[in-house]
Amino acid sequence: MNAKPNPTAPSIYFMADVSDVIETHTLSVIVDNEPGVLARVIGLFSGRGYNIDSLTVSETEHEKHLSRITLVTTGTPMVIEQIRHQLDRLVPVHRVTDLTVRAQNMNHDKPLERELALVKVAGTGNDRLEALRLSDAFKATVIDATTEHFVFEITGRASKIEQFIAIMKPLGLIEVSRTGLAALQRGAEGL
Repeated sequence: MNAKPNPTAPSIYFMADVSDVIETHTLSVIVDNEPGVLARVIGLFSGRGYNIDSLTVSETEHEKHLSRITLVTTGTPMVIEQIRHQLDRLVPVHRVTDLTVRAQNMNHDKPLERELALVKVAGTGNDRLEALRLSDAFKATVIDATTEHFVFEITGRASKIEQFIAIMKPLGLIEVSRTGLAALQRGAEGL
């Protein structure tokens, strides 16, 4: 048999289109509220070299002792799908939902996403006045103030918070604390 492969001939094997585009996805993971669950979820990511860009967790159903982990991660579509399937196989995990895919299926760019940040800015004179004026434009609230500093509370999309932080840097930004993303799917149905 001296058959040579013909590169122009169609293959008999199914070849899926593989995308190398890096995407950011928001995943919602419903888990048992018990010790060690968060460590197992994080261990899955670190053990495989995946990164978590944002992570929030809280008990959401007290009677059923269930918590909701909302995490943001990046990767190719194949990697995101692999993460989702591996999370689904963990024993304390009840449900994994890719909120980004759900939003796209409903013709939206993203799910409903919000984040809270506390931003400390120190300054005097014009910088102080400018920080107050800009905080008003961003609908940030002053929650602590002295003659030397302000602490602003700002809620919104991550991009809005990052823009606010960037604007405050030259005005005397000292410290930032962020909660991480909270997200829900759009529409009347729940997970």
